[in-house]
Parts: sequence; structure tokens; C-alpha cells
Amino acid sequence: MKIAQVSSLMEAVPPKLYGGTERIVSYLTDELVALGHDVTLFASGDSQTNARLQPGCPQALRLDPLVRDYLAPHIIMLETLAQRARSFDIIHLHIDYLGYPLLRRIGVPFLTTLHGRLDLPELKAVYAAFSEVPVVSISNAQRLPLPGANFLGTVYHGLPQRQLLPGRGNGGYLAFIGRMSPEKAPDAAIRIAGAAGMRIKLAAKVDKADQAYFDEVVKPLLRLPHVEFIGEIGEWQKSEFLGAAAGLLFPIAWPEPFGLAMIEAMACATPVIAMRHGSVPEIVEDGITGYIVDTEAEAIDAVSRLPSLDRGRVRRRFEARFTARRMAGDYMRQYERLVAAYAPLQRAMA
Repeated sequence: MKIAQVSSLMEAVPPKLYGGTERIVSYLTDELVALGHDVTLFASGDSQTNARLQPGCPQALRLDPLVRDYLAPHIIMLETLAQRARSFDIIHLHIDYLGYPLLRRIGVPFLTTLHGRLDLPELKAVYAAFSEVPVVSISNAQRLPLPGANFLGTVYHGLPQRQLLPGRGNGGYLAFIGRMSPEKAPDAAIRIAGAAGMRIKLAAKVDKADQAYFDEVVKPLLRLPHVEFIGEIGEWQKSEFLGAAAGLLFPIAWPEPFGLAMIEAMACATPVIAMRHGSVPEIVEDGITGYIVDTEAEAIDAVSRLPSLDRGRVRRRFEARFTARRMAGDYMRQYERLVAAYAPLQRAMA
């Protein structure tokens, strides 16, 4: 099958450091190539892929200080896609609703994976206007605010099976990885670890939007003796960081659409303690791959129960549920369904 994957240009595919969506685009694209498909990736020019790369800009926009209008390169990329659209059997968007007005009129099957939160009020109007556009959710919980959207199904994220390897959890610390933001709640992770008598290492980035929260709420806590702030880490550092941790703290305070950090920890055989929000009950198997909690007090208690979990089983559940090969297979079923449904329309229009 000839497939176009269309990524955001904000980060490279895969991103150099933080960037969950572009990482998933990379894993999916390379797995589809490995399965024998002819794949073209529309992404920034500094991307690395086993597919054909169609650059939408020279480098990731987040890393280019000269770019002030982030929308303009995306519009140019979509025009290039439109010119080439009929050379593809299907187009897979990872840029939310940006391509809908164009692709609705192109005459080629397409779908969009929705990677972010869907509880923003403006989205209801968008999906009322584009009610027929086929979309895929990354958890069942993610789609609750938009019941009227045309969801084909849910496809959980996946990682290359051997990218992150299991660790022994013998580092004597708890881990936090992700963003320093109120919804990710690193301040809660620090409190939980301290109350449980454990050290905590935080590998996280600080976005400009979250700078005030970091300065006012998190930064004072970094002086505590049980806290070590590592900063943003690369993919090559995650096996060691997560694999040596006794557990991952994921005390989110928002409706998490998926939570890639959870399956990254599981790939390293590291159990997860996560707040019961958003996708968490779909990803964490309580008492098997970690513990689902409702309060910080419950999280503190769960830390003491981490040694009772079988780390080998945590890794096996990752292999059964969250590999990139399984993810690619799930998407291929959606592609085939859309292409088959579109064929009679093409014949009728001929």
C-alpha cells in the first residue's frame, strides 16, 4: 500500500529530545516500511526515517529561532501534499484538523489520529463542521468530550520492542519523566516520594508556557534532599533511567489522552503508580503493571507495595499490548477499511 504519513513540523521525526507525537509517527512509519509498504513521510528536513522523506521545512520549527510564523510552513507542506495526493492509497494526518478543508476535497481516503486533549470548547464546532472526517483516538477516554466525531476506533501507542530494555529496578529511587507542568504534577511526585521515604529523579523539560509554574511551585522543591532534577533526556538515556527506578510516578491532574511515559516504563520492566485520570485505567493493569490511585495518600501506600510486583510480568504485558508492530497492524486494518469503502465511490465517480 502507498501511504503518506503527515507529521507536525514543530519537532523532528523522531524528536531529538521531548516530543511524544513525533516519536509515535516515527515508530509507526518505520514499522509500516518494515511490513513492506511504500511510505512517504511529510516532516521536517532533519527527520530520520526508513521511509521517503518529503521535507516541509529545513529543520524542526522549535529549534529554528528565525521562524516566527509556525503555521506558514505547515500550509506549504499541505499544498505539496495536495499536489501529490493521488499518488497515495491513503493519507494519515497527525496535525489535528489543519488539513481537513483541503483533504475533504482531494478525493483520496484519509484519516487523522488525534494526539491531544479534546475537551477544548472550540473543537465541538470544528467536528460539527467536519462530522464525516474519519478520526482515530489514542484512548477511549480521550474521545469522551467529542461524542459526535466520526471515530473509527482507538489505537493505543506502541514502541519498538527492543528499543527500551528491561532493568532491575535497583537504583533506589522513583522516577518522573515528561514535562514540568501543572497537569503532569511533578510537585505531587516529589511529595509522594518524600512521604514514602524514597529518593526521586526527575527527567523533564520546562516549556515557556510552564515557566511560571516551574519557578513558583517546583523549583523550591528541588532543594529538598531526596530530589534530583536531571532535566530533559534523550531516547538513548531512558532504558538506564527508567530501568533502574523502583517505579514511575505518574500523578497527573488532567484527562491524559494516552501517557507515553507509562508504556516506556513498562518496556523497562518498571511498574507505574498513576492517578486515575484520562487513559490511565486503560493503560495500567492495577496490581499487575502498577497501581491506579485516587489520592496522594494512596500513592504513598502504593510505593511500599512496588516490590510485590513481578517486573518480568510488567515487561511481558508491554510486549503483549504496546509494541509498535501491534500499533502498525491496528492502523493497517483501519487503512484497509477506508480504502475498501472508498473504492465503490471512485467507480461511481469515474
